[in-house]
Amino acid sequence: MHAHAILRDPQGHHHELVHGDVIGRVWSAALQLDDGRVSEAHAMVSLREGQLQLIALRGRLAVEGQPQSHVALRPGARIQLARGVELEVLEVYLPDDVLGIEAEGLPRQALPGVCSVLADPTLRLSAGWQDGALLHIWTTGDRWMARVPGAAAQPLRAGDSLPVGAHRLRLVAIPLQDAGHSATRRQGELDAPVHLIAAFDTVHIHREGGPPVTLGGMQARLVSELVAIGGPVSWGVLAEELWPDEADAHMRRGRLDTLLSRVRRRLRAAGLRADLVRADGAGAIELLLYPHDRVDDRT
Repeated sequence: MHAHAILRDPQGHHHELVHGDVIGRVWSAALQLDDGRVSEAHAMVSLREGQLQLIALRGRLAVEGQPQSHVALRPGARIQLARGVELEVLEVYLPDDVLGIEAEGLPRQALPGVCSVLADPTLRLSAGWQDGALLHIWTTGDRWMARVPGAAAQPLRAGDSLPVGAHRLRLVAIPLQDAGHSATRRQGELDAPVHLIAAFDTVHIHREGGPPVTLGGMQARLVSELVAIGGPVSWGVLAEELWPDEADAHMRRGRLDTLLSRVRRRLRAAGLRADLVRADGAGAIELLLYPHDRVDDRT
């Protein structure tokens, strides 16, 4: 009960990838490529509008020589990550429903292949195996498993309810079309088109019917990094870009959460949609842009 794709790397090895999996040079990537032409976090698999897509992060993608920021994964597709580095899509499985999770304070969302439930301080789902998590969840390919630290692993099914600390988590079946990100434009006065100009130290956001909004300092750097990346990026990669001299991952995570909260408050106070800077609940952060929005990258 999970959408996945099987890709063949340049050495001929097969890899099963699911929503949230990263391809890159970093050791923690789901598909690691030990090649200097590949970025540390080059691309990420994302479930969007009922299909699996490969989204470019810091790297570039190309299909038949044509640059692409995102590519739908379909059997037979050959995707170039860099000159001479190609992945072939062998199989794609898209079920009618995928397993998701929800709880009070935790919005309904599809499960990545391996994820952790954290509460620091708010309840959230993070991609990957995180030490100190309240609960770890993973798929074996044909079923889902969960384990509370110190207890035995147990299978998961839609309809299950799990007490975890002071929280109760519910496992739900999510129709595939509703499981990923949607590009559908929401209705409402906050959804007026925006023109975002990112220049690293400053970000100017112009919108119809209102004065421009200017971000500076770390808020501008955060948005500029997301513009430069051009797609979803794991919180760890983003935090390392923002605070390269901070060695403590927990400190970087705390700083990033605080910075994200400040950016959203600034956007709301200015009458802009707060989800312009969005965390997907699975450990990735991105700019949520609608087709009518424009971005100028001057970083």
